[in-house]
Amino acid sequence: MVSALAGVVALSAGGWAATAAAAPRAGSAPSGTLRLGYFPNVTHAPALVGVQGSYFQRALGPNVALKLFTFNAGPAAVEALLSDSIDASYMGPNPAINAFVQSHGAVRVVAGAASGGAFLVVQPGITKPSDLKGKVLATPQLGNTQDVALRTWLGTHGLHTTTSGGGDVSIRPEDNGTTVQAFQQHTVDGAWLPEPYASQLVAAGGHVLVDERTLWPGGRFATTELVVRTDYLHAHPATIRALLQGQQQAIGVIRSDPTRAEQLVGQAIQSATGQAVKASTIVASFPAITFTNDPIASSVRVQAQDAEKLGLLAKANLSGLFDLSILNSLLRASNQPAVSS
Repeated sequence: MVSALAGVVALSAGGWAATAAAAPRAGSAPSGTLRLGYFPNVTHAPALVGVQGSYFQRALGPNVALKLFTFNAGPAAVEALLSDSIDASYMGPNPAINAFVQSHGAVRVVAGAASGGAFLVVQPGITKPSDLKGKVLATPQLGNTQDVALRTWLGTHGLHTTTSGGGDVSIRPEDNGTTVQAFQQHTVDGAWLPEPYASQLVAAGGHVLVDERTLWPGGRFATTELVVRTDYLHAHPATIRALLQGQQQAIGVIRSDPTRAEQLVGQAIQSATGQAVKASTIVASFPAITFTNDPIASSVRVQAQDAEKLGLLAKANLSGLFDLSILNSLLRASNQPAVSS
């Protein structure tokens, strides 16, 4: 398995740039196979709606075999990408950054998908940061986006953590479903999780200590990005264009018919995990999330800096991480404003 610390590599310091190293070559029509990863999280609703509602497959057409893979957290999806087991995946920004740095540019962020939808939920009686000293908290995986956010937030309040689970607050990486059970059994004191799992903790008697939106200007920060292997992007630009068309359609459904979108998300999560999530939990999850094609690149830069400070990422040149050329051509074609990297 690719370590969540794999981003700690010796690279020269560099700046932040918006353009890709090379534009994908033109393609005629989608064809071949697309192996796509995503997580059974509400923060991945564009992927869940795209899959469950068949918007991806219809956009890709009959000449593309769409093969689907689900993951609990970003580092596992990164492993699959970098081992050529999948071609593209939805994931959080921190794993995307780690994949780009570790592979020296073998992946690209081609679009955003979601902003918001992540919370620190804790047991009753914990009301302030100092109450967390000596407690056990959970995150989806060491080095994933919520893990970096939790460690950073704790650090701003003078609470030290280690990657081995030591320090003032012990952080336990575990599957999101396992965390919900552990919270119910009071074997963890809280967790920084994406939706719908944060709402499940609240339903189990917890309360929100931190809504991550309050930590960002305007409440906007990247939660989910669409990441593609660079070689696949260059070899199959028409397929990625069709995938992004499917994502646009899925986001359109989320915005215009949220009830239908919530149903599709619930069905997709149950199909992926074998466990049903209450419809009321799915409904409660949606308001905290903004579904958007914008990767919110400015927040990704901050997230990279946070990972560097934690020792989870070496200071690196992230020039070329974003390639939004296909996305922006689609946005312009539909009279929508282009997004910036």
